[in-house]
Parts: sequence; C-alpha cells; structure tokens
Amino acid sequence: MSETPATTSLFSSQDAQRVHLDQLRKVERFNGRAAMLGLVIGVVVEGLTGSGIAHQIGLGALVDGYAACHTQFLPFCF
Repeated sequence: MSETPATTSLFSSQDAQRVHLDQLRKVERFNGRAAMLGLVIGVVVEGLTGSGIAHQIGLGALVDGYAACHTQFLPFCF
C-alpha cells in the first residue's frame, strides 16, 4: 500500500521532527537576540551622535523626504 503525498510527512520519524524543531527554536532565539542587540546599539548611537537609526543605515533621505512631503514643506510629493 503506497502513501499519497497528502499523508506522507516531511520527516521520516518523530525523532527527526523533534531535532528539526529544536534547531528552529535555537535559530529563532538567536535571531531575536541579535535583533534586540542591534536595536539597542542603534538607540545608543542615536543618543551619542544625534542621527536617527534610518540615517545610520542610509535611509535618511527617504525619511526626510517623507517628513517634508507630509508636513507640506514641498509643493509636490513623490
């Protein structure tokens, strides 16, 4: 009796699935910690230099254009 694709599992055993889920948890935990650390570093640098996080990563012109457009400093919006 052959199994249809709907009934087959991605993993051949529960042990393989458990190992995969454990690896996913570790990776997600690492990514979350890296994101929190990056945000804290960005806020600290913003406090020391006065330039915002968007300016630090090179998106300052985009943010400045958006602010100018929505505060009516420009006669046109892009």
